[in-house]
Amino acid sequence: MRPARRSWNGSPAGGAGAGAAVVETLERAWRVVATGVSFALFGLGGLLMRLAVFPLLHLLVWRRERRVTTARTIIRLAFRAYVDVMRALGVLRYEVRGLEKLERRGLLILANHPTLIDTVFLMAFVRNADCIVKGALWNNPFTRGPVRAAGYISNGGGAGDGDGGDLVKDCIASLERGNNLIVFPEGTRTPAGGAISLKRGAANVAVRGARAITPVVIRCDPPTLGKGEKWWRVPPRRVRFSLEVQDDVTVEPFIHGSSDVMAARRLTEFLQNYFTGKYQGHA
Repeated sequence: MRPARRSWNGSPAGGAGAGAAVVETLERAWRVVATGVSFALFGLGGLLMRLAVFPLLHLLVWRRERRVTTARTIIRLAFRAYVDVMRALGVLRYEVRGLEKLERRGLLILANHPTLIDTVFLMAFVRNADCIVKGALWNNPFTRGPVRAAGYISNGGGAGDGDGGDLVKDCIASLERGNNLIVFPEGTRTPAGGAISLKRGAANVAVRGARAITPVVIRCDPPTLGKGEKWWRVPPRRVRFSLEVQDDVTVEPFIHGSSDVMAARRLTEFLQNYFTGKYQGHA
């Protein structure tokens, strides 16, 4: 019987590979646990804010405008702490480029939507952020306290491929008050195939409000927490989130000589190509 081949340090050949596989398995198992802990912390944090923080804020701050501003600051700091906790737990790494471009007021911030936590990341870094909240979050026991206290916009008016009606007016009014409005023009997370498809609601806000657009391209490598994906199906290695703030896109060329409807259609088509090119170009 031939003796087992040994590596340079005297251990059986292949032992290093087996050891690396064990380490990789343990590391992945830890990320599953850490991801579960992260989601639990998010739920508990939202419940704590609803039951303690925001009722106390309502008692201490009587002026609604100041109360909303304070609530948004609390949420921003909480989300910033949350993403840093996920990084400390080894769930992810992240980087933000062009953050200085968000240090303005009255921005219409449009972003692609590859993962479940894109909103958390953006709102962690945008001051005085406003956003459109789905009815499910507006009435969710874990989130309705914070989103209502912060005065976010409910999507009850609808903003699909139509003009959005009152919702578009609410968005424009928010921008005119100096808020930084975050919108995901896809309306939902990007499908697993990666095909980006935009609705016209965001373009209607830009056209009717005559607002430049500040695009943010979000990337996640390897992909995780996508549409229809279970949280415990973590990728083989720790994910890297990247948020890149692009230069503003002016809307005047789309508005000039066109009706609002046609301008919104042309702008949506442009943004469709813009985000598809930026995101898939990286891939």
